Amino acid sequence: MARNSTGEGTIYRRRDGRYEAAAYFLTTSGSRKRLRVYAKTREEAHDLLLEAKVQARQGVPIPDRSWKVGEYLDYWLEQVVRVNRRRTTYGRYEVTVRKHLIPGLGKHSLSRLSVPIVQQFLNERLGEGCSVRGAQIMRSVLSAALTSAQREELLSRNVARLVELPTYEPDEVKPWSTDEATRFLEAANGDPLYVAFVLLLLYGLRRGEVLGLRWSDVDFEKREIYVRQQVQRVKGLLYQAPLKTRAGRRDLPLLGFAETLLVEQRQRRKGGSALGDRDGSGELVFRSVSGRPVEPRNFSRSFSRVCEQSGLRKIRLHDLRHTTATLLKDLGVPARDAQLILGHADIATTQGIYQHDSMEGRRSSLGRVESLFVGVLKRCRQEQPSTTFYTRELALSASGRGRGTRTPGPRFWSSISVEPDDSLNSVQLAVERHGRTLLLGHLAVISSRQIEGASRRPQHGIDRTRHPTPLSASALHRPHCSASERRTL
Repeated sequence: MARNSTGEGTIYRRRDGRYEAAAYFLTTSGSRKRLRVYAKTREEAHDLLLEAKVQARQGVPIPDRSWKVGEYLDYWLEQVVRVNRRRTTYGRYEVTVRKHLIPGLGKHSLSRLSVPIVQQFLNERLGEGCSVRGAQIMRSVLSAALTSAQREELLSRNVARLVELPTYEPDEVKPWSTDEATRFLEAANGDPLYVAFVLLLLYGLRRGEVLGLRWSDVDFEKREIYVRQQVQRVKGLLYQAPLKTRAGRRDLPLLGFAETLLVEQRQRRKGGSALGDRDGSGELVFRSVSGRPVEPRNFSRSFSRVCEQSGLRKIRLHDLRHTTATLLKDLGVPARDAQLILGHADIATTQGIYQHDSMEGRRSSLGRVESLFVGVLKRCRQEQPSTTFYTRELALSASGRGRGTRTPGPRFWSSISVEPDDSLNSVQLAVERHGRTLLLGHLAVISSRQIEGASRRPQHGIDRTRHPTPLSASALHRPHCSASERRTL
């Protein structure tokens, strides 16, 4: 039996009855490694080895090691996400991986992870009571990890993208109206965080942005506010971080009311505690009693407490940002200006997510459309019942005569007279013309018979009673003749 060529590989039967196919391939690190595949028959083992060879010819190397899903997720979090993503992103990914993905998919082989396996995993989570949004987050995190594995040439496809989930419908946000926002500011007056609440409503700032505002970001001479950083808590640590996007770094005008409140805030802070200056929190406009940055969750709790005490409709703290965006729209502020004020990277986010409509806004908009046709609509309402068309239609309906298909049922004719219009006059004239034409034809026949009879008789002794005088041309051409004249004719 001839020996296989170098690199062609080999196929043989194992002691357990399975067939093993092996050959050397190039790995992702550039070295060569012997790949082994197993199957129940020789043909299946040959096909698996042939498939690996086809991928190698296409330039797809094999992994240096056989990864489990759990092992690769740990590697991805530490070597990819922690290095290239923000702390908050890493914190969210880490919780999803630790609580859901590793317990459910960690033992599976990374190279053999399939769509049915991931689909069954997510279906089980939905059956256990997980929300649709929670399942979508699991799929998104797993998809990001598998995409990274594709970049490292460990996988040829991302099976998480092929999984189907129910459609997620987020809860509708109903921002406050102007009256509700005014009532809130009146109720929050006197609260230690009252100035922060005012800035949220005036500028539509995010929670972390208003808590991360520093005195160096407030220019009283130029009357401007510079939004440059935010305060966040990740895995038990509270820190000051840069903004997420470039669009978030924005300059805003310092309004008169906000300037007055900030001046009073600075005067109160001058005599306050100086704790926290070592970590830079002393520069923050809003600090806790101990001088540390304000806890974001405590800020939200203070907002909810004020709403509950004042009896206002309960919304989230972030919904104040929706309220500001909607008020800008109702005031006629261009969408581009609203986008720059709110710090959105895309104008579609401003218009499609943060700006909402209301029944009052719809009524006002449609009222302006109605005002364009108010003159025509009023004239139509005044003249419609008195027109000849509607008069005739009402009369026909009252008399039992309709325009529809005639039915075999009895009809009760009424003496209600219908005032003729131009169309009826034209029909009457046509009937009269047709009658005159028939009459002239009849007279022509009589005249021809008389002439023929006269030619056969002698000319003397003509009976005038049997041969009346022919009708004059003027009488024939009169459009309206009396009944006696018609009888004579």
